[in-house]
Amino acid sequence: MSGTQDELNFRFLAEPGDVNFGGKVHGGAVMKWIDQVGYAAAVGWSGHYSVTVAVGGIRFVAPILIGDLVSITAKLVHTGTTSMHFAIDVRARNPIEGEERLCTHCVIVFVAMHEGKPATVQAWTPRTDEDKRLAEYALKVMELSKGIEQTVAHYRD
Repeated sequence: MSGTQDELNFRFLAEPGDVNFGGKVHGGAVMKWIDQVGYAAAVGWSGHYSVTVAVGGIRFVAPILIGDLVSITAKLVHTGTTSMHFAIDVRARNPIEGEERLCTHCVIVFVAMHEGKPATVQAWTPRTDEDKRLAEYALKVMELSKGIEQTVAHYRD
């Protein structure tokens, strides 16, 4: 049912095939995981197939190692008419011992689609002060990303 799933969490173990030559999980693998969790969350909120339109403010804070228990949380923090913004936290920890650590954070934006065209999504309303803070944060990150796009376009022309 659309409009009810505003948070989603994936958990799994980082596998040997996920790592780079330095023995840490590839940033590209982490970005794939972020996109998968974001997609599942967007479909859960909108009830429609959804496409990624932007990722902003991505930061790789700490490495993920083979065998780490990885937890990726997508939290809905803003909706437009057809778009959904999710704050994504990627955390990891050694499952035997070790404290969970933030490894990556970003904001990812999806647009709901129906028959090849953007579909309207149910509006999300912040309920807590934390929700309001995250909604403001998501809008600022995407505003900064637009500024970067304009700069790139200026130098590309």
